[in-house]
Formats: sequence, structure tokens, C-alpha cells
Amino acid sequence: MAVSCTPLPGKGCPGPAAVSWVSTMVYGVVLAAGLYYSAMGLGSGNGTRTAGFVAVMALLLALEVAQRWLGLRDRQWPVVTLLSARLGLFVAAAALDPSGESRALFVLVPFAAYFAFGRTVSLALAALCLVLLIATFMLRVPHWYTQATYLSDVLMFGVGLILAIAMANIAVGEQAGRARLEKTLRDLEESHVQLTEYSAQVAELSAEAERNRLARDIHDSLGHHLTAIAVQLEKAAAFLERDRATADQALADARSSARQALADVRMSVRALRGDQPATRLTVMLADLVRQAAAGQQRVTLTVSGDEGPVSTGARAVLYRSAQEALTNARRHSGAQEVTVSVTFGDQEARLVVTDDGHGFDLGKYDSGSGSRDGFGLSGMRERAALAGGHAQISSRPRGGTTVTVTVPRSAAAGSETAANAVVPAGASG
Repeated sequence: MAVSCTPLPGKGCPGPAAVSWVSTMVYGVVLAAGLYYSAMGLGSGNGTRTAGFVAVMALLLALEVAQRWLGLRDRQWPVVTLLSARLGLFVAAAALDPSGESRALFVLVPFAAYFAFGRTVSLALAALCLVLLIATFMLRVPHWYTQATYLSDVLMFGVGLILAIAMANIAVGEQAGRARLEKTLRDLEESHVQLTEYSAQVAELSAEAERNRLARDIHDSLGHHLTAIAVQLEKAAAFLERDRATADQALADARSSARQALADVRMSVRALRGDQPATRLTVMLADLVRQAAAGQQRVTLTVSGDEGPVSTGARAVLYRSAQEALTNARRHSGAQEVTVSVTFGDQEARLVVTDDGHGFDLGKYDSGSGSRDGFGLSGMRERAALAGGHAQISSRPRGGTTVTVTVPRSAAAGSETAANAVVPAGASG
């Protein structure tokens, strides 16, 4: 198994770099030992043999320099060629070395092979080098195994092979760790880029959701009050000459609706700042029904069950749905009687608004071909869905209209933010 890595800027791969400096150090030690033996007249060498030995060691050093500076260590094709060239020069150095210490060069064979081919090949070459050393002793020295010097040489050579393989293993482990770190850093960079993109998308979606929420608030709140004001002003104009008291009452109701609209605007600002107070839903619905009953319609409210704690999101959905249904009943249906009922269950709260008006063709409304203003009903459905509930509208021509909205009592925090419309903090006429 070949070992590869991604070279670091200005550093290269750690494995080949380790081969280079270890090999250079071993070459220097062997060369120094050979020259010392030659200078002291030790061993069996002569001048020619020593010169040849020095030339071989110079070639080995030149090969290391060439491999390092020409970038051959980062290319796979010359690995076998370079290893074979080193092995041949090792054999030549061992034959010419007057000191006999050149056998240490063969320790570099499994060491270099570990980086190029992996642990298995390295161990096999280490065993082969040890066998060759023993075979050399068997051919040259009779009964070598009875002499302590040769036994010590074999033992030290074996220890050198083990240390070389262990050092290579450590270097490869460091190389693999660095590669994993580089990959982790690349992954983190990619994740950072993706997170930035996702953040931008979330911001865009949040802005779109906020625009939709504000559009629903304007339609449901201000639209409701402006409709009430318009109806009361028409009533005042109609009774101005015939019944001044009724006209004055209509003007008073119009002023009340205007004040309520202003209160809703202020409450919108307070809600956006996060300091919106909680108000019981039944109180808000009673105030809403009282305002609606000030017109020509008869509006009644019935409450079933214990309101208890109801989340802000659920209160907002039910209140705005009742507001929209009453506005539609006043503006479009021509109804004389409207009933509002709210039922609090253990897990859900349900609002039902029914009128006896002339109704409309729900099929045409759903297909978008009807002339009816459907923005409020669409917003009602969106609000309920965002709060984890649902809204149903049933109607038919001359058959009245029924709006049913069901939501969980405790809407999730995220749905409250998304579905929450501004709900008045209290009833004020």
C-alpha cells in the first residue's frame, strides 16, 4: 500500500522529508567511519578502494539532493527506480567500505519502503536484509555464530531495522494526522461558506415571513376598524336628518372604532418591541363582539370550557380569525345575525363564526374566479397552519357562511413568531 499526502506549502510531505534527513545523517556517519578507518590504516582497504567508497557515498548524497530539490519525492513513478538505485549503491558501498560499517545503510531500505509501499512491504524487506546479512556471514566467516562480535552485529542490525520501521510508522501516523487535519479544515471552510449562504437564505425567508405577517395584520386589524368606521359614518349620514340621536350614536361608534384602530397601531409597535402584555381571549372576543353588535347585525358570543393558559400564537390566530369573519359578515354577507362561539378543550381551542347571510360560491373562491376579496380568508388559513392548526370555511349561495378555526392551546415558540398577529391588550371603547 503506497502512502501519499497533500504537500503543505513550503514543507512538502512529512514522509519523504524524514527519509531525506535520516538518510543524509546515516550517509554522513558511514562516510566518516570509512574515512577514519582508512586514515588510521585499519581494515583491509587501500587508496583505490577508499576512493571508490567515497565516490559511492557522494553519489548517494547527490541522489538525496536531486530527489529533494527536483521534486521527485512527490511523484510516484520514480519510487521503485530510486529505491533500486539506492540498493545497488548500498551494495557497492558495503563492498568498498574499509570499516565494514556500511551494513547500516541497509536499514534505510525498509525505512524508505514504508513511505512508498506501506508496512507489509517494509517488514518483508527488513526480513530480507537481515537474511542477507546472515547469509554474508555464513559465506565469509566459518562458525560466525560462535563469535560474539558477529552475533552482536546481527543483533544490532536487527534492532536498527526495528527502530527504522518504528520511526517510519510514527512519521506516517503524523502524516495521516496532518492529512486529516487538512481535510477537517477544508470541511470547516466549506461548512462556513454553506452556513453563510444558509444564514442569508434564512434572513431572506424571515423578511418575507415578516412582510406577510404585517400584510395580514394591516388587513385584519386596520381593515376591520376602517370597515366599521365606514359603516357607522354611512349610518350617521342616513339618520342625520331623521334621527339625530341615532346619528350621534353612529358617530360615537365611528370615533370608538378610530380609537381602537389607533390602539391597534400602538399595540403593533409594542409587539414588535417584545413588550406586548397577555390578555385573556374571552375578554378580547367580548370586546370584538360588542363593537360588531353596534351596527345593524345581532352578534352573540358563547364560550365553552375553561380558557386557562392559551399561548400567544393560539390567541392571535383565534382573535384575528374572529375579527376577519365578523368583518366579512358585515361587509359582504348582508347577515342579520352572527354567532361567535369558542370552545376550549384539553389540547385544542376551536372558534366557530356563523352568519345567516347570502353566502358565496366557495368553489369559485377557491379557484380564484370569484369577485370576493379572499385575502383575509387566505391569511386566516395561513395563520392557523403556521400555529399548527387548520381553518375551514363552508358556504353556499343564500345558505350563510361558517368559519371554523382549530389550533393547539400551546403553539410552538417558532409558530408564535411566524403566525402571531398583533392582538389588542384589552377592550377599549
